[in-house]
Amino acid sequence: MATVLANLHPEDTVYGQVGDASVPLRFSAVSDEYKVLRERAAVLDLSGHSLIEVTGDGAVGFAQRVIARDVEYLTSERCMMSLILDESGQVVDQVLAFGRENGMLLESSCGAGTRLLAHLRENNDEGVEITDRSGELTVLGLEGPYAWGVVGRLIDGELASLPFESVVDTTWGDTEIIFARTGFTGEYGYQMIVPREAAPELWRQAVEHAGAAGQEALELAMLEVRQPIPRHEATEGTTVIEIGANWLVDVTKDEFIGKDAVLNALESGQGRRTVGFSGGASVPSPGARVLAGGQDVGEVVHAVHSVGLGTTLGLARVDADLAAAGLEFTVEDSEVTTLTSPYIVPKSWSIPII
Repeated sequence: MATVLANLHPEDTVYGQVGDASVPLRFSAVSDEYKVLRERAAVLDLSGHSLIEVTGDGAVGFAQRVIARDVEYLTSERCMMSLILDESGQVVDQVLAFGRENGMLLESSCGAGTRLLAHLRENNDEGVEITDRSGELTVLGLEGPYAWGVVGRLIDGELASLPFESVVDTTWGDTEIIFARTGFTGEYGYQMIVPREAAPELWRQAVEHAGAAGQEALELAMLEVRQPIPRHEATEGTTVIEIGANWLVDVTKDEFIGKDAVLNALESGQGRRTVGFSGGASVPSPGARVLAGGQDVGEVVHAVHSVGLGTTLGLARVDADLAAAGLEFTVEDSEVTTLTSPYIVPKSWSIPII
């Protein structure tokens, strides 16, 4: 799936295939885009996120069964992030669920729409309508310590101060849009779900007030605040507990697909745990061994160069008793130190919305 905004991106934009989507990885230097996101306001092309609508008499019951958090009373003024799991407790996707008057609208993570849609249809015991709306709608994001100012210039200043995970059906010009206060990076964040034909003009206007940031800068900022990135972290055979994403699961729910597997993993206490680390002369590849006192205690899950830290930042899955901050490990002959999240303090935490 290609972005509807491709014709508006700079000619030297670097694209990459993420799952089923071709997305802009970077429009310019990652360091420049990162600084815009962390210090000012960035507009994000999130068209790699699929939008799947669930409607019908049993829509809420179906959503409650397939989504790992409690969405039974999710109103049309709210959205919620959650995991969707298979029966073995493996992550199918991390979704943003929007309550709608006629059911639920699910936004996939980047490039995961095809897999999510297949899973939903396979488990549709209630006979609800499951419709891929990605051919009609797309998603634009705004994030950064001054993203609220861009919202005021583009749409309505009052929307900038919405509570987190609030949703409003509003208009931009003559176009009906779904506007949400969300965020992936720890900075002030907003999403606009718009008709695909209206997206190019909204993008044109947004980049007059904000810099464009691609997937690489976005995922770096997500990693820095320990926002899960399923495509990097949800490796085959790894439990939700090992990933450290159990906050996206509600085991007090009566039922959801994968609950038994999550409970078993939680009660057994077995498996490794994920911890952040920084340091080292180079960026290790996934699977690189992590050593403590010369002993193999785990492996690297994901690592990048952090512009904010000025060094390598990564995630490692290590023996449970070693998943703590302040420990020294060796990765590819380099010394690294484990960290407490967030690894970068977002500027938005000290910038008020005015």
